[in-house]
Amino acid sequence: MVNKCKTLLKKEKGFTLVELLAVIVILGIIVAIAVPAIGNIISKAEDDADKAEVQLIVDAARLYEIQSDHSVPVTVAELKTAGYLEERNGEEIPAGTVDYDADGNLEFTAAP
Repeated sequence: MVNKCKTLLKKEKGFTLVELLAVIVILGIIVAIAVPAIGNIISKAEDDADKAEVQLIVDAARLYEIQSDHSVPVTVAELKTAGYLEERNGEEIPAGTVDYDADGNLEFTAAP
């Protein structure tokens, strides 16, 4: 009976300390690679969202100029009161003006 217990104990499967340390090291390497990559993705997404918001303001100014016979420059506040821009989800639209640049393209300038 004692011999049978000893053989059963020797047959137990498990992880050694070296195997566990190897897994921890591998996971650490993966995290070290993934965290900066995720940070860059988030930063790029925020920059793209800002660019899209500026383009939305410029498009609203273009529509305002065409539909209402008002000339540019126009402020963001004027576009909001005229109904061409609205705040969504409690996010404020940046203040500034839209005017023509030297090439004749509409350009948004944020207020300081």
